[in-house]
Amino acid sequence: MDDGLRVTDRLVVPGAELRERFSRSSGPGGQGVNTTDSRVELSFDVAASPSLPESLRDRALERLAGRLVDGVLTVAASEHRAQLANREAARERMAALLREAIAPPPKPRRPTRPSRGAKERRLAEKKRRSQRKRDRRVDGD
Repeated sequence: MDDGLRVTDRLVVPGAELRERFSRSSGPGGQGVNTTDSRVELSFDVAASPSLPESLRDRALERLAGRLVDGVLTVAASEHRAQLANREAARERMAALLREAIAPPPKPRRPTRPSRGAKERRLAEKKRRSQRKRDRRVDGD
């Protein structure tokens, strides 16, 4: 394994904390598909990782709750025929998931009121629409 998984500029998960499993992949590959272990499963123990700061770990555990099995995040890649390409795809996918999970929460929305002009435009449009519908009536109201 190489130096690790770069999640952000400041956060790199060491390669020692990642586990890779290889298995046979489905899909194209001809006769070779039965012999090459090109499918890659990349696992990372989010709950027990010493490289994640406490605050980021808590945020990641909360946001990835539906994807974790006993605190372990697993990503599989089998779209390429080459094992190396699948390893790269799995690492990119894992990094993207972690990046999204540790991102700071969005700022709370500040409530705003519609401007006077917006209110007037809305009411004028309502009047036009009701007049148009009134003009379409046949029953003589």
